[in-house]
Amino acid sequence: MKFQRLALIGCGLMGGSFALALRKAGLVQHIVGFSASEKTRQRAVELQVIDRACTSVADAVQGADLVLLAVPVGAMQSSFAAMREVLHPNALLMDVGSTKCDVIASALVTLGERLNCLVPSHPIAGKEVAGIEHAEASLYQARRTILTPLPQNSIGQIKTASAVWTAIGSHVSHMTAETHDATFAAVSHLPHLLAFAAVNALTAQPQSSTFLEMAGPGFRDFSRIAASDASVWRDILSANQAEVLTQVAHFRTALDQFENALKQGDTAALKQLIQQASDVRSAWTLQAGQACNEASED
Repeated sequence: MKFQRLALIGCGLMGGSFALALRKAGLVQHIVGFSASEKTRQRAVELQVIDRACTSVADAVQGADLVLLAVPVGAMQSSFAAMREVLHPNALLMDVGSTKCDVIASALVTLGERLNCLVPSHPIAGKEVAGIEHAEASLYQARRTILTPLPQNSIGQIKTASAVWTAIGSHVSHMTAETHDATFAAVSHLPHLLAFAAVNALTAQPQSSTFLEMAGPGFRDFSRIAASDASVWRDILSANQAEVLTQVAHFRTALDQFENALKQGDTAALKQLIQQASDVRSAWTLQAGQACNEASED
């Protein structure tokens, strides 16, 4: 398996790391890239992440047999539309979006007869820092990548997509798009929302500076994902709105239980609630191939 030309749409942490990983694995001969920012495009060339910078999505995709769409989910539809006319019928197109139903919906209305090229993907990998400068070939090693194949995909195409991610170190799983979005609303999107809200609640108080000076490892660990990219997470939370709101409702119910126990001075109930969470968390282990990408593209 070797690709002649990788078109990287979005030269950031995720896309850049994918390009570096494929190059290191000897899976691609030539890499071109497009980002909306000319500065980013040129930086990708300087760092030897891509061989040539392109000035449009269409220019990059023209003649590519592998395309990775590594843009925020809010920019997926316009990217699909821009590549439709030049995307080769046999090209493999994948994305790294953290939501899948909306990405697929965007593809359905834009890709037309090229819809079969798309194998929706979500690599569970990232860092607290974004940008092409932080891209690294090892980002996807020992991480899970989830594929949510379309009915239009051939078996061979799905196998190729799986082989690409496996070749750069990922453990591949398959899900429906609906199951994917419900799952990640619970284990990723809600935790991010809570971290954002908790930090905002703290900093809205007059004593916030003093509080932060006294903060220790607990606050550091809990708030780490609040350092995430605002534009990326605006798009993710908006795109998966219904599932996120469902999880918010579940969380509000759990929070109400703690609040009621505190108001009533019911220490037995409070201990039981804490113990219940402690038991679940103590028994949980990170599964092989999973990752914590909570601040970048999760």
